[in-house]
Amino acid sequence: MIELNKQDMIDLLYGCAVLGTGGGGKIEHGFDIMKEDFEKGRALKLAALDEIPDDAYITIPYGCGAPAAVGAELPPELARLPKVDASAVIAFQELEKEIGQKFFAVSSAELGGMNTAEALHIACLLGIPLADGDPAGRSVPELSQSTFYMKGLPSDPMAVVTKFGEVMIFRNMIDDLRIETLVRAISMVSGDDISVCDHPMTGKQYREAIVPGAISYALKIGRLLRQAKENGSDAASAIASEMDGEVLFRGTVTDIPWELRDGFQFGDICLDGSGEYAGDKYRITFKNENIASYKNERLDVTVPDLICMIDKNGDPMTTPDFSVGDEMNVIVLPAPEIWKCKEGLEIFGPRHFGIDADYVPFAERERF
Repeated sequence: MIELNKQDMIDLLYGCAVLGTGGGGKIEHGFDIMKEDFEKGRALKLAALDEIPDDAYITIPYGCGAPAAVGAELPPELARLPKVDASAVIAFQELEKEIGQKFFAVSSAELGGMNTAEALHIACLLGIPLADGDPAGRSVPELSQSTFYMKGLPSDPMAVVTKFGEVMIFRNMIDDLRIETLVRAISMVSGDDISVCDHPMTGKQYREAIVPGAISYALKIGRLLRQAKENGSDAASAIASEMDGEVLFRGTVTDIPWELRDGFQFGDICLDGSGEYAGDKYRITFKNENIASYKNERLDVTVPDLICMIDKNGDPMTTPDFSVGDEMNVIVLPAPEIWKCKEGLEIFGPRHFGIDADYVPFAERERF
């Protein structure tokens, strides 16, 4: 195992925020989650997949809700309720009780500035390793958009804890689609921000079902981001070049119509081009995460490829935490291979989101 220090963890969270494709939570909230770990100088153990014993247990802690709702003022009927500070830890411990096993390690549920921090914090606090894998390799809007779902691994038993300390254990669930409906409903009546711990499984099951090396991948991106900022170079170009991606567009935000609906954040990011893109327009559609992009209203890039946003200072941008007039660099990174198979595209391809087009990897698309 390797040990990550504070700077490594900061780089990792920045890399995860880039890979969050607009979702995965604000990195500032990730730093809030990690504040005690940083202050107390806790280290993070990163476990390679072959360092997790076949019969050891692993679980996945994460937050569920709408990114815009995290930290937002609660309505009166919820503001009166008592709050807890460690709902993710409570969920972890309640799931251990439920299955009668101690967890050897934790895994991120997706790569995002806040959601990955949930796993980092539990690993640091309890002194257990973080596995170098992820069941998405990015952020995704729906619970069923997971390599675990593709591989037929059940989510339950699972623990759900609200920010008010209410604990629910789910058993005998029909499938992840049903779980999505129920967990999303709980989130919607709990301030759109709850903690979940699910998919208790053995190391052998985990290795066979995830995107390997996902944490190391995010860490490399975070380091590239920091080094570019330190050198005064262009972070978007550096990441695109080193990680087999491409700069899609540079421009200024002109509009960002969005709404909170059914527990998700839906909307568009509209841009006017600058520099070599002057005279062109770009539009990104999102459902929590960026789903598709259009150049001059022609479809350009879709999921499962990653449409990532970086501001003029080289920082990752999360939706809707920017304003009209902000400068944005849009890059694309290749989707993990597992998402490109038939089963992956059925649950996380463009047609799943109502786009009448088949997935074409960005490197193979028609240029215009």
